[in-house]
Amino acid sequence: MREALAYQPHPQLEFDFSKFIVPRTSDGHAPSAKPFIKWAGGKGQLIPSLFANLPSDFDETVSTYIEPFIGGGAFLFWLLSHGKRFRKVLINDANQALVNAYQVIRDNPEKLISLLNLIRNEYISLNIEEERKLFYYRKRDAFNSGNDTPLQHAAHLIFLNRTCFNGLFRVNAKGKFNVPHGRYANPLICDPDTIFADSQALSNVEIHCGDFSSVLADADKDCFIYFDPPYRPVSETSSFCSYCKGGFDDDEQRRLAQCCHTLNAKGVRWLLSNSDPRGLCPDEDFFERLYQGFHIQRVQANRMLNAKADRRGKLNELLIRNYCLTKS
Repeated sequence: MREALAYQPHPQLEFDFSKFIVPRTSDGHAPSAKPFIKWAGGKGQLIPSLFANLPSDFDETVSTYIEPFIGGGAFLFWLLSHGKRFRKVLINDANQALVNAYQVIRDNPEKLISLLNLIRNEYISLNIEEERKLFYYRKRDAFNSGNDTPLQHAAHLIFLNRTCFNGLFRVNAKGKFNVPHGRYANPLICDPDTIFADSQALSNVEIHCGDFSSVLADADKDCFIYFDPPYRPVSETSSFCSYCKGGFDDDEQRRLAQCCHTLNAKGVRWLLSNSDPRGLCPDEDFFERLYQGFHIQRVQANRMLNAKADRRGKLNELLIRNYCLTKS
């Protein structure tokens, strides 16, 4: 494991955000923070449902917001872009490359943009598909080599994500990124507006890398936790988008459920999303058994990352929470 990527919480940021002005859009507004990366299972389309499932007194009573599986961060960025203010925000993921990218965007957005522009210009200048493919695989080898600096690793991650097949992040048993090259005429490799907006949104966010349970020890009644774990596969082909060496099997799902029961006993409120196995097997009650006694709601989502095209489209997902939506 690269020593440079063995991160610890960042107690105080050294980057001075007053040194730049967040770019404005054509209508004069500052761009909203949003995911800087494509991510399997991203929650952008579920934000209305997630928002509707927040506690009615969320703004008044929640001072600490925690996401133990940050992924693409769609809900976090939406909250921070829509006036939600917290005393403390803590995010975590087991994927070291992803965590590194969050930290680089928070601390060094200008350097990241400069490097991404260099990579983009070189890639776009290649007019022959085979040359682009060779360039892609050279960058993939560099990403997997262990020799990148944190800045290079973040830039390579974003480049690979924007130019690989279907925007996947998938690793093999050895933890090596192995998604093949995609075919895009002019992919958005560098998005300065989003990077600057995300950097500002993350300015006071603690970013951790590790097991989801590591950020739950101090959770109390002033906290709200949103769990978006790797989804339980609903078919033999739907687990093809593993994003972290080791995976997240049924034993891990059970361990997460036990953590949720423990948090509930402490009076900590949480919301959790996952796949709905009943879409393919109506009698499947895996999550009903794990989260017996909690509120389980089914919501519809579009999923385009199944390995088989005929299985992409609308399907149900689960939202599970341990609180009532209205005050008792």
